[in-house]
Amino acid sequence: MFTGIVEEMGTIKGISRGSKSARLSISCSRVMDGMKIGDSIAVNGVCLTVTDMGGNWFSADVMPETLRNTGLGMLKISDKVNLERALRLSDRLGGHIVTGHIDGTGTVISRVEEDNAIWLTIEARNDILKYIVMKGSVALDGTSLTVALVDDRCFKVSLIPHTAGETTLGSKKVGDQLNIECDVIGKYVERLFNCSSQESKPKRDISVEFLKSNGFA
Repeated sequence: MFTGIVEEMGTIKGISRGSKSARLSISCSRVMDGMKIGDSIAVNGVCLTVTDMGGNWFSADVMPETLRNTGLGMLKISDKVNLERALRLSDRLGGHIVTGHIDGTGTVISRVEEDNAIWLTIEARNDILKYIVMKGSVALDGTSLTVALVDDRCFKVSLIPHTAGETTLGSKKVGDQLNIECDVIGKYVERLFNCSSQESKPKRDISVEFLKSNGFA
């Protein structure tokens, strides 16, 4: 579990690719504090497991399913990535509840500067947009943001100078892809609502006609 408050930007120092998988090696400093093999860490919002580490780097395996549904497969040597260690129960929840399970990717279709803010417009699929709520929370490349506008094609977020400077979002340009994790609360509400609706459907009574039509009488 994460909060969407990026702790630092790491640098991709190695990529070992399998036929459908990959292993990423990432240079970093702050998130190394207390890190051990088996820890969870969010890399551009994707929850990965630390499989190897040194004094100022760690490695994590990326399975095929993750490569298919996130932007991690597009990373190159020297690329910057957002990093966040897993939430401790004693921490402040400064962002929102982020699981590290990406719903899909979106594409930056507009970048506009307004005084001290940067507006990003992200185009996304309908199955993602249905969970995007005006003034609700969304995690983009692991960064907790507030939705400022949403329609049937895209949504907008605004970056303050701190977010632009301390995460990779400040350098995003038109055409770039972003990992999107929608607010988990909406997904659970939808699931519970669908289950309740199915349970409330009236069951068909057993009758002679029913038995005859199904070959039992």
